[in-house]
Amino acid sequence: MRYFKKIEGKRIYLSPINIEDAEKYTEWLNDLEITINLSMPHNTYTLDQEKEALKSLSQEGYNFAIVNKEDNKLLGNCGLMNVDLINRIGEVGIFIGNKEFWNKGYGTEAMKLLLDYAFNLLNLNNVELKAYAFNKRAIKCYQKCGFKEIGIRRQAHIIAGKKYDEIYMDVLASEFEGKIPNLVEQKVDQTRE
Repeated sequence: MRYFKKIEGKRIYLSPINIEDAEKYTEWLNDLEITINLSMPHNTYTLDQEKEALKSLSQEGYNFAIVNKEDNKLLGNCGLMNVDLINRIGEVGIFIGNKEFWNKGYGTEAMKLLLDYAFNLLNLNNVELKAYAFNKRAIKCYQKCGFKEIGIRRQAHIIAGKKYDEIYMDVLASEFEGKIPNLVEQKVDQTRE
């Protein structure tokens, strides 16, 4: 697959979504272990449906493939939704579909890169998300990125007859420090020399 480095971290980079990855995403989105933490474990996805979904996501402009720098392997995706550039707000979503990369900090790194993009390129002020209370791994990741709990929607998610809360979290631009401002300063310093 062909990827392009939009925002680069230590171990990963964010690239525009590649529609040719549809088969891999279809595999992941039909794996209950992966989708149980997302809002669609009950859905089934065909290859044609996923091609259309990726085509749509790639045209929206704020969605990225998460790619391993070492071998250009696709790990998952992340993106911004419901972006309001007047009020400077948006919502984030992320998933790591490649289980080899679970519990190793790749999701945290990807989220920080996405927040850097949101706050320092789109100039958003507030970014929110929601997670299911049982998804402790995701909540821990979000807290590492600066998200704070702002509310709970009680018993909003039912799986196998059990009811789970949705946790709402957000982070402000003033609470986040990214690498993009440093890149700009380096460019300014170079022009002064």
